Amino acid sequence: MKILIAEDVRHTAMQYMIVLSKRGHQVVTTQDGVDCLKAYNDAWKQSNPKTPNDSQFDVVVLDYRMPGKDGMQVAKQILAINPKQRIIFASAYVRETLLELAKELKSSVELIEKPFELEDFIAKIEEPYERLNAGTANKRSSK
Repeated sequence: MKILIAEDVRHTAMQYMIVLSKRGHQVVTTQDGVDCLKAYNDAWKQSNPKTPNDSQFDVVVLDYRMPGKDGMQVAKQILAINPKQRIIFASAYVRETLLELAKELKSSVELIEKPFELEDFIAKIEEPYERLNAGTANKRSSK
């Protein structure tokens, strides 16, 4: 998977990058919302997407509070470019508040509440792809 992460705490961003890279994922980290949008837009232009659902990133992980632009602002701009982009908010802020704000996006977003174990973080990111691979394996084994 190719993963874009916006996390303003350098140590936390490095932890994410290390554990995900060890699992074979390509990880791009940014330290604020402005840099995240730049990385997303640059990748979008380079990919020359044929449809609005094409993306260079399988998932974008956003901290809610960041300098420059917060996670909600970044998510709105990314979803305006690509409404199908998978976004996970990783935040220490109250879950109910994030859920309410996520409704503003009028799109499906996911949440993982800090603090969390890195294993839970990995599972959250990989979960849809594990289900997809399990479904493919089940179809093969039933033939």
